[in-house]
Amino acid sequence: MIRLGSKSSTRALLLEQHNIEFRQDGGEFDEDSISTSNPRAFVEIATQGKFDELYEKFGCNEMPLLVADTVVTSNGELLRKAKDKEDARRMLELQSDNEVSIISCMIFKSNDTYIKDISTTTYHFKKFDEDDLENYIQSGECMGKAGAIMVEGFCKPYIKYVDGYESTAMGLCVEKLLPYIK
Repeated sequence: MIRLGSKSSTRALLLEQHNIEFRQDGGEFDEDSISTSNPRAFVEIATQGKFDELYEKFGCNEMPLLVADTVVTSNGELLRKAKDKEDARRMLELQSDNEVSIISCMIFKSNDTYIKDISTTTYHFKKFDEDDLENYIQSGECMGKAGAIMVEGFCKPYIKYVDGYESTAMGLCVEKLLPYIK
């Protein structure tokens, strides 16, 4: 069993889908304290900050600790979680008919293993249908997600092609974690 240091239901679902037993304990790291606008640097700093907080609280003797964070970028802009529906609309309109990269960082530590990985998955989207976009925004599903993006949901029918793992885009590159858990 591992400790998932994240409040993300999507990360929990990924672990469940891969039959990884876990306990979920998210932290309180303040991502707003990060000043960089560089997407890769941001996700690395956020993941390290979350890891440091939870490692101090739980360590890894009782069970290995897994922490992850994800950011979205399009046209070089760091797209964080939407502040409101208008912010979500702005980010999604930027992604429509465009290339979008999703960068996930994870840190896994057990008594004898330490892994830090940064993975990127890039999607090339068709133009979003305006009615679909509005319904997605009004549903609220876009809230709480980096870039307001949901590749396993709303965005799926608009994917032209993808470079990378879907799990990375969902917040945790499980394929790179599995060899160290099984």
